[in-house]
Amino acid sequence: MDVPDDLRYSTEHEFVSVDGTRARVGITDYAQDALGDVVYVDLPDVGLNVVAGSTCAEVESTKSVSEIYTPVSGVVVEVNRTLVDVPERINQEPYGSGWIFVVELADSAEVDGLLDAAAYRRLVEEE
Repeated sequence: MDVPDDLRYSTEHEFVSVDGTRARVGITDYAQDALGDVVYVDLPDVGLNVVAGSTCAEVESTKSVSEIYTPVSGVVVEVNRTLVDVPERINQEPYGSGWIFVVELADSAEVDGLLDAAAYRRLVEEE
């Protein structure tokens, strides 16, 4: 299981990669592995105001449908439209080209409340 040290993580298995005032969000390697083969992604709308902890997207796999929760609050400014045609990118490169959406952060301090890599590894080991 891959857990990059430079990212932050939610207890719902999303990751956040911060670049200035923007946060790129996707699901973790652990989450994509648990889901199985991803066959469909319902992306949030650009311009959507999101609140940390709320659902804003959906990922469908051969096993189940899972809600995607935004770990941070703000406005969705970009979505990964490649996933519409190639949803399996989430399985292939969850931290790379398999990201789901980008949020313009309303409060960058929210990121500090997320798990670091060591804490996320502990969470996964307990599950």
